[in-house]
Amino acid sequence: LAVPWSWRCSPRRGGAACPSAGQIRATFLRFFEERHGHRRLPSAPVRPRGDPRLLFVNAGMNQFKPIFLGTVHPRSELAQHRRVVNSQKCVRAGGKHNDLEDVGRDTYHHTFFEMLGNWSFGDYFKEEACSMAWELLTEVYEIPRDRLYVTYFGGDPLLGLSADEGCRDVWLRLGVPASHVLPFSLKDNFWEMGDTGPCGPCTEIHYDHVGGGRNAAALVNQGSPDVVEIWNLVFMQYSREVEGNLLPLPQHHVDTGMGLERLVAVLQNKRSNYDTDLFTPILDAIHKGCRAPRYHGLVGDADVGRVNMAYRVVADHVRTLCVCITDGIYPGFSGAELVVRRILRRAIRFCSEVLQAPPGLLASLVPTVVEVLGDAYPELTRNTNQIKDVINENEAAFLSSLERGRRIIERTVQQMEPSTNFPAEVAWSLYGSLGFPLDLIDLMLEEKGISLDSAAFNELILEDAKRKAGGPQAGQPGSANSQLDVHSLAQLRSSSVPATDDSPKYAYALGQHGHYEFSPCQATVLMLYRDQSLQKEVGAGQRCGVILDRTNFYAEQGGQDSDQGYMIRLGQQDVLFPVESVHLCGGYVIHEVTAVETLRAGDQVQLFVDEAQRLACMTNHTATHLLNFALRRVLGDNTEQRGSHVTAERLRFDFDTKGHVTVEQLQQVEQVVQDLIKKNEVVHMAEVPLTLARRVQGLRAVDEGYPDPVRIVSLGVPVENVLTCDSEAAMQTSVELCCGTHLLQTGSVEDLAIISERQLVKGISRVIAVTGARAKEAREVGQCLAMEVDSVSLRMKKRITSIPEMQNLSKEVGQLTQMVASTAMPQWQRKELQTILKALQRTANTAIKKLELQQAEKKAQILLAKYCNQPVIIDTVPADSLSILMKVVNQLCDKSPGTSVLLLSPQASGEVLCACQVSKNCLPTFSAADWATAVCTQMEGKAGGSPIVAKGSGNAKGMQGALTTALEFAQSKL
Repeated sequence: LAVPWSWRCSPRRGGAACPSAGQIRATFLRFFEERHGHRRLPSAPVRPRGDPRLLFVNAGMNQFKPIFLGTVHPRSELAQHRRVVNSQKCVRAGGKHNDLEDVGRDTYHHTFFEMLGNWSFGDYFKEEACSMAWELLTEVYEIPRDRLYVTYFGGDPLLGLSADEGCRDVWLRLGVPASHVLPFSLKDNFWEMGDTGPCGPCTEIHYDHVGGGRNAAALVNQGSPDVVEIWNLVFMQYSREVEGNLLPLPQHHVDTGMGLERLVAVLQNKRSNYDTDLFTPILDAIHKGCRAPRYHGLVGDADVGRVNMAYRVVADHVRTLCVCITDGIYPGFSGAELVVRRILRRAIRFCSEVLQAPPGLLASLVPTVVEVLGDAYPELTRNTNQIKDVINENEAAFLSSLERGRRIIERTVQQMEPSTNFPAEVAWSLYGSLGFPLDLIDLMLEEKGISLDSAAFNELILEDAKRKAGGPQAGQPGSANSQLDVHSLAQLRSSSVPATDDSPKYAYALGQHGHYEFSPCQATVLMLYRDQSLQKEVGAGQRCGVILDRTNFYAEQGGQDSDQGYMIRLGQQDVLFPVESVHLCGGYVIHEVTAVETLRAGDQVQLFVDEAQRLACMTNHTATHLLNFALRRVLGDNTEQRGSHVTAERLRFDFDTKGHVTVEQLQQVEQVVQDLIKKNEVVHMAEVPLTLARRVQGLRAVDEGYPDPVRIVSLGVPVENVLTCDSEAAMQTSVELCCGTHLLQTGSVEDLAIISERQLVKGISRVIAVTGARAKEAREVGQCLAMEVDSVSLRMKKRITSIPEMQNLSKEVGQLTQMVASTAMPQWQRKELQTILKALQRTANTAIKKLELQQAEKKAQILLAKYCNQPVIIDTVPADSLSILMKVVNQLCDKSPGTSVLLLSPQASGEVLCACQVSKNCLPTFSAADWATAVCTQMEGKAGGSPIVAKGSGNAKGMQGALTTALEFAQSKL
C-alpha cells in the first residue's frame, strides 16, 4: 500500500505537513481493506440493535456481539464475515461507561468519539493482528518506534492463567525492544464483555508524547498525560461462565479498537484532542457566535470563569447531539433519550451562562459538525435541518423551564420559615418534571443563603432507583432454557447437528371457504437443553428447550411474537407437551416446553401450532405493512420506521415524524389501509439473494441483520416484477424485507383502526392499531361515545337556571372525558371528541360561575339592606357551596368597601362553611386568616387564607358560639 500522502508524521515534523483527520481515518480503512483483505463496513447507528442492556453503542464490537456469542444466524450477512474493518460512532454517556460529567474538565474526555477497529472472526489471531498494527503505526503513519510501548497480560495465579508469553514473543520478533514490552495484570490487560461471556487477554500500544530518546516504561498505565494508550488489541479466547470460571472458546476472535481522536492528536503533534482539526473548526464557530474570548486550552484554576471548559463542553456535546439525533435518539424522558436530553441541556447552560451566547448558538454549530464528520458519516448531511430543528425546539423548551423553575424557587423561598432547609420534594419536582439541573438548584439556593435538605433528597433518589429497578425490564432475554450458550452452540456444530429447518412455518394455504389451513409437521428431537447444558433426556415435570430437525413454529423475531401450541409423541395422542415460547439462536429453533413425561433425543413428534393465535399474528403483521405504506403515502416518503411489535391482540408501530399527526392525517392513513383491504391484494412472498433485494427502488427495510437469501413481502405486485431492472413497482405499493408470517390476501385483515397515537420523544411517534373484529368493536364504541357527547351538547344548549343541574351536567362531561381517554376507539375520533368535551367543560364552568354570581348577588343585596353601611357584617346565609358563599362575601365587600364580612352557611350534612373578607382599611391589625381560624376553631374545624380573604369549615354544634367569637374578635381589632 503506497503511503497516500507525502508527510512524515513524527512529532519532530508537525505543522502544515500533518495529515487531516479525514486522511488519517481513510488511511486506516484502506490499509486493512486493500492490503490485508478486510471487508469495510459502515458504522452501525449509535442506537444499539437487539441489546436492551446498552443505552448507546459504546464500542466498535457491539454490532458483532452475535458472532462472539455464537448466536448469529448461519444464513445472515453477519455470519459470512471473516475479516472486517470500520470506523464506529460511539457514545459514552450514561450507564457503565459514563464520561458526561468529566467532559470539559480536561482535554481528552468525550461523550462522542470514533473507534477505528479491525476484527478477525475465527481467521487470524495474535501473530497477524500485532504485525498489522505495528506495520500501520510505524510504516504507514510513520510514528517513531522508540515512542511506542506495548503491554501484554502478565497472568493471574488466582484464575490459573499464565502470562501471555505468546503475545510477548510476537512483539519481540517484530523488533520491539524488550524494555518496551511490559507485562500487566488482569485489571489492565484482560478484557471482558460483561460479567459473563467471551473475554481474553489484550495487548495495548502506548505512545510517549515527550520522546527525546528517554525510556518512559515507568509511566505506562500510570495515568500520565505524557504516555497514553492509543490502540487495544483483544484476543477473545475464553468465556467467563456464571460461576466465574473461564472456559476456552471454541473459536478465537480478534477485536481491536483505536480512538480516532487520540490518534489524530498524535499524528498532528497535539497534546489535546481539542487542538486537532476534529474540533478546531467547531471551536472557531463557537467563538464567532458568542461574546466570550477565544479558546486557549486552559484547564483547572487557570481557566478563569470556566470559559475554556464551556468551549470544550459545547464542542463535544454538539457532536454527540448531531450523531444521536441522526440515528433516531431524540431528547426524551427515559433511557438513552433522557441522557441525550441532559447532554443538550448541559450544552445550552454553558452556552448561555458561561459563553453569554444568544439562543440558537448550539443549532448554528450543526453545519460545522456536518462539515467535519459528514464525509465519513453521510447520514449527517442528509439530516442537517432535522438536527437543527430538534435542537432549537428543545432549547426553547429548556429556557422556558429554567424560567419556570426560577419562579418556583422564588415562591418556595418566600413561603419558607426562617432557618429551614429548602424542601427536597420541591427540588425533586424541579429535577424530575422540569429537568432542572441539580447543580443549578444548589447554585441558586447558595445565592440566597439557603441549603437543600440533602438527606431527604437522597432518600427520594434511592426510592426512585428502587422503583425503576423493581419494574419490568423491557427486552430482557427469555428463559435460560431458550438461550443457548456459546459452548452449547459450538458443541451442536461440532456434533454436526444441523440448523433447524423452519421453512414449514410458511406452509399454509387458503381453503375453499376462505379459511386458512396449516399443514401438519412431523419432526425428530435432536437435542434437549436445560440448565445451560445439552442433554439427551429430560424427566417429567422439567422445563427445557427442545431442538428439532424441522418445525412449523414461528420463533420470536422481526418484531413478531412467537407461536404457541403443543407437540405430541407419535403413537401417544393423549400426551401433550405444551410449547410456551419459541426462540431462534444461532440457526437453531428452541421450543420451550415443560415435559409432562420423559422426553428423549430421537423421539418422533407431531407439532401443532395454535392456529387462532398464529392467524391473528399474521393478520396484524400484514396490517403493519399496510400501515407502514399508508403512513408514507400520507406523511411523506421521509417517514421512516423506527420499530414495531406484532402480537395476536394488536400491532405497534414507531416512526419518524416532524410533529403530532393531525386528525385529518389519521383519517387519511386509515382510509389508505381500508382501500388496500377492499382491493383484496395478493400478498406475494419469495426468498431472493440479499444483494439483489437491496437494489429494489422504494424498498422498506429497518436497521437489522437479515439472512441471505432474504424474504421479500410485496403487496399486489409479484416479487419477480419488483426485482426487474428499473422497476418502480415498489414505489407504488408496500415492498419490505420481512421474515414474518403473513396473510395471503389483504382482504383477510377486514378492518384496521388506529386506537392510539402519541409522541414518544420529539420526532418519533408511536401508533397502536387493532384489526378485524377488534377494529369493528373499537369503531362501534367510538360511535356510542360520540352519541353520548352529542346528547350532552344538546342539553348544554338549553337554558339551565339550576346550579345543581348544571353541576351534574359538568360532572357528566368529566366522566365522558375519562371514558374517551381510556377506551379503545379510533384515535382520530378520540381527538375530535376530546376537543368537543374540552369546549363543553369550559362552557359548563362558565355557566356555573355565572349562576353562582347571580345567586350571590341576590343574597348580597338582602344582606346589604339588612346591614346598611355597618363596619362589620356577621351572619348566616344558605349557600350550596363554599364557592357561592365566598362570592357573596366578595359582592358585599365590593359594594361596601369599608365593611369587613364573615358569613357562615350550615349544610344538610352537619358541616358549617365559613368565608370572610377584611376591609383593606383595617389592615394590618385585622387579619382575615386569623379571624376565620378563631371562628372555625370554635366549631372544631380548620381555616386558612391571606390577611384579606380566608375560608374554612367546622361542625354545626359550635355554630352559635362561633358567631359570638366572630363578633368579639372583630370588636377587639376595630
